[in-house]
Order: sequence, then structure tokens, then C-alpha cells
Amino acid sequence: QAQLAESGGGLGQPGGSLRLSCAASGSFLSIAAMGWYRQAPGKQRELVATISNGGITNYADSVKGRFTISRDNAKNAVYLQMNSLNPEDTAVYYCNARGRIPWSDYRDFWGQGTQVTVSS
Repeated sequence: QAQLAESGGGLGQPGGSLRLSCAASGSFLSIAAMGWYRQAPGKQRELVATISNGGITNYADSVKGRFTISRDNAKNAVYLQMNSLNPEDTAVYYCNARGRIPWSDYRDFWGQGTQVTVSS
């Protein structure tokens, strides 16, 4: 069974930092891109950042210069360093992996989500 497990959410202060981690486990044969998405109350889920297995990154305009995505391919893990937090970053953050499991083509897998709240 292929799974993604997030950790590191919680309460952050405006201007502060938080770091999210996500580890893929189970029957993944390979993982291509990994990334982070977020969904604020009453809004659609939106892309935050993605990273290819070669290290090419892509960021939403709203987080460029503040957030950094990184990846450890040996651990099938992806991280999101969030700096200069503001209240608009409050959301549930979801880890995403585009991977392949036995008898399947590449498809998207999602974590259960971790709450990030930015408030003083």
C-alpha cells in the first residue's frame, strides 16, 4: 500500500518559520514529481510548490522568495521550508507525489493533510 505521511504543521507566528516534511512509503516503484498543495477554508486547493526527481522546482507566485521546497530521493521525502509566514498562509497543506505502483501507470497520491495556522 502506497502512502504519504506529512508532519511539521502547527501554529506559526507572522514573520516566523515552519518546516513541513512528507515521506512516501509502501509499494511505490518510482516517484516522479513531488509537491505541496494547500487549501484554505472556503477556497479551492492550490499549488504551493513542486519539485521534479531531477530537482527542478516550481512555486506559486504568492510564496516565491519565502518558501523553499527540497527533496531527498533516497528517502522518498519532500520538505517545505516556510519563512516570512503571513496569515494568508493559513491552510491545510497536502503532500503530493506522482508515482507508480505495481500494475499501475503513474498517478497522483495524496497525504492526509497537515494544518498550518499563522497567527499572533
